[in-house]
Amino acid sequence: MSPPRYASAPAPELAGRGLHRPVVVIGAGPVGLTCAIDLASRGVPVVVLDDDDTVATGSRAICWAKRTLEVWDRLGVGSRMVDTGVTWNTGRVFHGARELYRFDLLPEGGHRRPAFVNLQQYYVEEFLVDRAGDFPELIDLHWKSTVTDLAQADDGVCLTVESPHGAYAVDAAWVIAADGARSPTRTRMGLPFPGQRFEERFLIADVRMQAGFPTERLFWFEPTFHAGQSALMHRQPDDVFRLDFQLGPDADPELERQPDRVMPRVRAVVGADTPVTLEWCSVYSFRCARLERFVHGRVIFAGDSAHVVSPFGARGGNGGVQDADNLGWKLALVLSGRAPESLIATYDEERGRAADENILHSSRTTAFMTPRTGAERTLRDGVLALAAEVPFARALLNAGRLSRPCSLAGLSLQTPDAGPFPGGPEPGTACPDAPIIDVEGRPAWLLDRLGGPFTLLLFAGEDVPDLAPLAGLDLRLVVVSRTPLAVSSAETVHDPDGLAAARYAAAPGTAYLIRPDAHVAARFATPDPVAVAQALARAAGRSAATIREAA
Repeated sequence: MSPPRYASAPAPELAGRGLHRPVVVIGAGPVGLTCAIDLASRGVPVVVLDDDDTVATGSRAICWAKRTLEVWDRLGVGSRMVDTGVTWNTGRVFHGARELYRFDLLPEGGHRRPAFVNLQQYYVEEFLVDRAGDFPELIDLHWKSTVTDLAQADDGVCLTVESPHGAYAVDAAWVIAADGARSPTRTRMGLPFPGQRFEERFLIADVRMQAGFPTERLFWFEPTFHAGQSALMHRQPDDVFRLDFQLGPDADPELERQPDRVMPRVRAVVGADTPVTLEWCSVYSFRCARLERFVHGRVIFAGDSAHVVSPFGARGGNGGVQDADNLGWKLALVLSGRAPESLIATYDEERGRAADENILHSSRTTAFMTPRTGAERTLRDGVLALAAEVPFARALLNAGRLSRPCSLAGLSLQTPDAGPFPGGPEPGTACPDAPIIDVEGRPAWLLDRLGGPFTLLLFAGEDVPDLAPLAGLDLRLVVVSRTPLAVSSAETVHDPDGLAAARYAAAPGTAYLIRPDAHVAARFATPDPVAVAQALARAAGRSAATIREAA
């Protein structure tokens, strides 16, 4: 199936129209498109510039985590991703032919989304392009448009763009550089990209076959069918399977990607009699690196242009989508005048922590998979020898710590707990989902009521809570109760089994202040209006003086 090609329309600037764009996104990959859709969903006009006219070649990123799917749910494209993709929650780890253990990333029920969905990047990009088309007045997507120069001023950025219709200039208040690991924007601005390069080479192959392999993540250390130190297999849609083979640092990339070298490795896994065709392959090495700062004046870096990690653990694409989730609401508040420009600095603070966490996990995975010292080799061999029988060794075995949302606890936008809570998500944590019943008696999901604007999530008892003291705050109010309640000033949802209350460790009166990216900003045993107003001001990045005024 040929990938779609998108027409390149002339930019309005070519007609001499002096437009000032609120946001320009460079790069129409998963991260750039998610940024654009998020901003458009908040009413912010966006221009997206991409130097190509189609989606990614090859499957590239394929493993999309639960948190990423929840972000895409909020943006109206999650169901299409899940319905097309291959759902999985479990994985199995082998040493040679011996199974060491299996794991379940989502052992409990009552979640809308699975732990992971496997979906080729070209599908992801196509679905996001389609969704962007639902915002014709807000998203202006220009294909075959290459940024050739960039000049910053105190209040914006001027971009020079080459297109099939001619060169033109774009003036923007803010620019999001989502132009990939080799980011031309990063290079043009002369920004160092320090990190560590790993010399180990890996072969990645997409093959099409009808085979009975389970829908699980299968990982082998020292597999019997391959001379390298590791191999990995994932099922994808359309009867396509992804196989990764560790080749060693001295492998010749040009030689190893030849079909007559690739297919014997594939057949060693799938069997000599299984009909199989090679769809795409590549040989890669990787590095772990990040910009020291993600915000440079009015240019903001997101995704691989800001940070890169190894592909083991599915932290690259997922981390980039979560960059977009963190950034969109902050830019929207700043552009609307409802938050100071300094709020953008918290994107650097929060996503910098996430990048450091992902790089740490990625580096540890690489050290375990490709030990470089005698001590690392001894540790790995000992863990592999014990993992089948000894539970503590399984915690040390590292075949790629899989992507999880980063906690923002203790960072500047969160209000620390005033007292102990019996459990539940602490400030800075991504909100857990739970099944609920909506006001019309239909099954629904709690996360559909969170994200977007700031929200106060209040857990009620049998009586209607008094929300009058909260009137006037710039908040959406959502009341959760075990029995149906009617509250005129809030949206009410029914939690008949108490699962939402259990996941939030909520007693009657417990309240959570939820950020627009569905992270907890603060929580309260009772929703004191002054405390809520202070936490709201803090979560919007307002000054200490403003917070005192809120009191």
